[in-house]
Amino acid sequence: MYLLNTALVLAQEESTSNVALVLPERSELIAGILAFGIVFFFVWRWALPTMNKTLEARNEAIAGKIAEAEKAKVEAENLLADYKSQLAEAKAHGNEIVEEARGAAQHVKDDMIARAESDAERIRIKARDEAETEKARALSDARAQVGDISVDLAGRIVGQSLDADAHKDLVERYLADLEKL
Repeated sequence: MYLLNTALVLAQEESTSNVALVLPERSELIAGILAFGIVFFFVWRWALPTMNKTLEARNEAIAGKIAEAEKAKVEAENLLADYKSQLAEAKAHGNEIVEEARGAAQHVKDDMIARAESDAERIRIKARDEAETEKARALSDARAQVGDISVDLAGRIVGQSLDADAHKDLVERYLADLEKL
């Protein structure tokens, strides 16, 4: 507490002399005000308009760049929309090509199947015809052989040879009997 009281007493003694240190003399105060006025006038008259022009030019440049950026953005959006539409068209065209290729492949497949079926049918018909021909030839050979064997056998049994007409009649009857069985 002693310290506090001592500090207060010293502060009161020095307060009167400290104010004189802060306040300038009257002549210095007038000179300072005149100097400030002159500097203020020159700043207001020449520096401030130059700074305003610089700031306005900067604002205009920034506004121009913003307008250019907006224009570039709109242009980019238009390009993006164009690219998207072109991409969609390309995809649609690609799908059409794929569908056409599928249709062509199906058509080729159907043609190949039809050709294979017609070839198979032609081969079956040819095989049937050949089988019929072979059957007829085999029957003809069998008739000739059966006829020869039967005439030979009948000649041995009867002990005499048969004439050609009788032989033919005998073979025909025998074959007719075979077909009935």
